[in-house]
Amino acid sequence: MRDMIFVNGEHRAMSKILVIGDAMLDSYHFGDVKRISPEAPVPVFLETGNNRYSPGGAANVAVNVAAIGDSTSLLAVVGNDEYGRILVSKLNDSGINTENMIIKDGYRTISKLRYIGSGNQQILRVDTEDTSPIPEDIFTEAYERLKTEIPKYSLIILSDYLKGFLTEKITAKVIKLANEYSVPVLVDAKDTNISKYRGAMLLKPNRRELSHLTKMSADTFDDAVAAATVLCKNASCKYVLATLGADGMILCDESGLIKEIKSAASEVYDVTGAGDTSIAYLAAEISKGKDIETAMLIANYAAGIQVSKVGAAVVYPDEVFSAMQGRGLETNACILDQCRDDALALLARVKKSGKKIVFTNGCFDILHSGHISYLRKAKESGDILVVGINSDESVKRLKGEGRPVNDLKDREMVLASLSFVDYVIPFDEDTPKELIDSIIPDVLVKGGDYSVEEIVGADVVTANGGEVKVIDYVPGRSTTGIIEKMRQG
Repeated sequence: MRDMIFVNGEHRAMSKILVIGDAMLDSYHFGDVKRISPEAPVPVFLETGNNRYSPGGAANVAVNVAAIGDSTSLLAVVGNDEYGRILVSKLNDSGINTENMIIKDGYRTISKLRYIGSGNQQILRVDTEDTSPIPEDIFTEAYERLKTEIPKYSLIILSDYLKGFLTEKITAKVIKLANEYSVPVLVDAKDTNISKYRGAMLLKPNRRELSHLTKMSADTFDDAVAAATVLCKNASCKYVLATLGADGMILCDESGLIKEIKSAASEVYDVTGAGDTSIAYLAAEISKGKDIETAMLIANYAAGIQVSKVGAAVVYPDEVFSAMQGRGLETNACILDQCRDDALALLARVKKSGKKIVFTNGCFDILHSGHISYLRKAKESGDILVVGINSDESVKRLKGEGRPVNDLKDREMVLASLSFVDYVIPFDEDTPKELIDSIIPDVLVKGGDYSVEEIVGADVVTANGGEVKVIDYVPGRSTTGIIEKMRQG
């Protein structure tokens, strides 16, 4: 398995992101309210048994980062209790490294239990947390672990929910240590103490938090820009990204406004976790080298998807990708790694959403007009076009020494730039049989003069109710022909 991740048209080493902060467990009990109690003027909540647990707070940030495809670790404290065990189990299920989690006897894991009635209406929230200060030895242990591990990370997120883990002392020490190793620090800032976050790369308050941090009004757009600019100066940070709810986001530095973005949310059911999702996507995009404005745009769309869900839910890259394409934004195809289970899970989610998946494959060594015509026609057969592409070793076995002319990275990037290609996924075998068996596309397309029986994977597709199509190649257009012309020239 390659230790690589292919996302949004990029072929890169997997980022390693550390989330530090207040981890929580969110519990949701679903039911109906149809009458008032005869004992007191309160609603009677009849549970339906459809209960759900999900990581919250800093743990929710970590889960969203992991869902994007980055290697994620969480440094937080939980109790050696039922809620703590459920939380750690959920984190492990999400592929998060929990080795840095501090499990403390006698400490009560932070939890938020929500009772949700019909129409996703929240009836009541019950909080559980340890109100006594966290013992100093926990901070010492956490910092010692960080000093050992920090060279591994490309970025650190501080998720401060004011529950006692990110004290002023430990926060300042973490930022100082990160700066010594040139590791960017993004802070979801909720404290009113600006000095606590001094020196971080970016602070992300919401409108209310921005006002409290600066003691300035943030009610209007101009007020928010002024407050964010002051915060950036006073906190000695590079950027302040303020989330303004329905008014979107603003990005400022010490000189003032850099960029504003209107909210991408079409419907708002629940704002729980929107801040966690936005900082997770912001961090993931920055860690893979995206500029801050592009990262902000993607984070905005991720937050818009989050508020359309109930509770602190995971937002997946394909959801963000589809939402951005739906708004007509220029986005590269997602380049996936078939070695990663979540790549195939992503395509399964796309299919489950009701979209028709079309699959085709090839070497695509030198992309020419015949390929373009063929791929455009393939896309017309459904909603999502997935292109399987032979790895370099696979091409060499099929085409001989000297091939491919262009390596896998270049071939992927060229395909990903085509507006009618949605996903590109490489495979190492001589045929895409295993890949087709895993995806089970709705439509399998092959170019040439094959009969359906001769096409690899046709049996699996048709057995699952799918369709197999053969599209004629454009006469006189082939990679082999182009190479021969070049040799003769």
